Amino acid sequence: MVERSQQDVWRLTPWLAVILCLGNFVLMAFDARSVGGQRVIRVWTQTAADFVQSPVTTVTSAVSGYFGSIASLRSAQDENSALKQRIQELEVELKAKEDLSAENARLAQLLELKEKSKYKVLTARIIGRDPSVFFDSSIINRGSLDGVKLNMPVVTNGGLLGRVTAVGPLTSQVDLITRDKSGVGAVIGEISGSNALGVVVGSSKREVLEMRYVSGSVEVEVGQIVYTTGQDGIYPAGLKVGEIIQIESGSATTPHKIVIRPSAGIDTMQEVGVLLYEPGAKAEFEQQIAKPQKGK
Repeated sequence: MVERSQQDVWRLTPWLAVILCLGNFVLMAFDARSVGGQRVIRVWTQTAADFVQSPVTTVTSAVSGYFGSIASLRSAQDENSALKQRIQELEVELKAKEDLSAENARLAQLLELKEKSKYKVLTARIIGRDPSVFFDSSIINRGSLDGVKLNMPVVTNGGLLGRVTAVGPLTSQVDLITRDKSGVGAVIGEISGSNALGVVVGSSKREVLEMRYVSGSVEVEVGQIVYTTGQDGIYPAGLKVGEIIQIESGSATTPHKIVIRPSAGIDTMQEVGVLLYEPGAKAEFEQQIAKPQKGK
C-alpha cells in the first residue's frame, strides 16, 4: 500500500507543479504593477469590463435620449399649442380694436355730417341686409318712434344711400339707390351752373349707377360729380350721388350714356344718417295741373 501511495503521489506531482505555477503566476500578476503604479490585474479587469460597459452605456444613453426627446417634443407641442391660442386671442383683440377704431371714425363722420347738414340727422345702425339685385335694401334700427317717416333720405358722410320705404315702430327698411327700380333726379355739377339734368337709376351691376336722359348736346366729362336736384319730390337738392367714371357720348338727338360710381360705401356701410326731411308742398300751379279738369 505504501508503494502504491508513492506511485499515486508521483502521478499527481506534475499536476501539483502546474497548479503551483499557475498560482504563482496569479500571485505575481495580482501583485504586478504597471508603469503608472496600478496593479496589472486591475488594468486587465477594467479593460475586459470596458468591452461590456461601452455597449451597455451606448444603448442606455440612446434609450434615455429617445425618451427624453419624446418628452421634449410633447412639451414643445404643448407650448406651441399655447402660443397658437395666445396668437389667436391677440388677433381677436387687435380686430376688436380695429373695429372700434373704424366705428369711432364712422361716427365722427356722421357727427360732422350732422354739424354741416342744414337738416336734422338721425343716426342709425344697419341691422339687416338684403343683398339680392331685385330687393337691394337694408334694415335700420330706427322707426316711427324715433321720427322716421316714409321716403326720408338716408345718407352717409360720403353721400346718398337711398330712402325709407317701410317704417315700423322700432325699425325701418331702406331701399338703396343701387336698386334697379330706384330713381333720383340729378344734375352733373352745381345746379346753378349746369344744364346736364337727368335721372340716376340702379344698374344690373351693384357697384355702379347709370345716369339717363342727359342731352347729348351738353358737354360732360369723366370725374365730374353728380348731385341731387330736389325735383323728384323725395330728396333735397345738393346731396352727393357719385362720380362719373364712364361716358358713351350722345348727339343732338340721342342722350349720353353715363356710368357713375356711388360716393357712399354701399357694401361697407354700418352706421348711416336719416335726414328728417319732408319735401315742401307743391307749387299752386303744379297742384292745378295734377287736378283733373271738369268736363274732360
